Amino acid sequence: MASKVRNLRNTQTKKSLINAFFSLASIKDFEKITIADITKGAQVNRSTFYAHFKDKYDLMEYLMGDFASTSIDNRTSGVVKFDEESINQLVLAVWDFYQQPNIECRSSYGDLVLPQLKEKILNELKVYLSKSLENMYSDNEKKMFVPIFAQIIHEGALQLTLGNLAMKKEEVAKKISLFVVGGYQSFEGG
Repeated sequence: MASKVRNLRNTQTKKSLINAFFSLASIKDFEKITIADITKGAQVNRSTFYAHFKDKYDLMEYLMGDFASTSIDNRTSGVVKFDEESINQLVLAVWDFYQQPNIECRSSYGDLVLPQLKEKILNELKVYLSKSLENMYSDNEKKMFVPIFAQIIHEGALQLTLGNLAMKKEEVAKKISLFVVGGYQSFEGG
């Protein structure tokens, strides 16, 4: 029972630190946010912050990884398959992922956050795709195709997010899923 209470308290403290960071991020440039600012907003002391995160960069990395895995889990309901519908949902998950960070677009976040966001979502896509292709491809084939499929899914969703495509997100997701699964099927037939 004591361990449940401790885990709940840790979870609530971490959420408090994250919420304080988001509040600050909407009004301050990242470089100007201090640990003292975050702990004051979360109403905890510095040692409590350091019990959860190494520094503010670690906090940011945690947030992005959490956003990435949550986006994919929400769209796939935790079901790992390689078919048109699953790929469709992965495209939409990437789109969701880029919508999630509730950090107002401040100049200092663009260069810092965008490369890390891309890395996090690509890693999560690769994990999902590796699992979904477990019994379909050899290890060497997976090493070749997983990064390619992840890039295709990511790039399509990113172009949609950036407003570069004059199509609805569902239409983009369907076209990408047909392309990815069609490519897989043509490989299997060859």
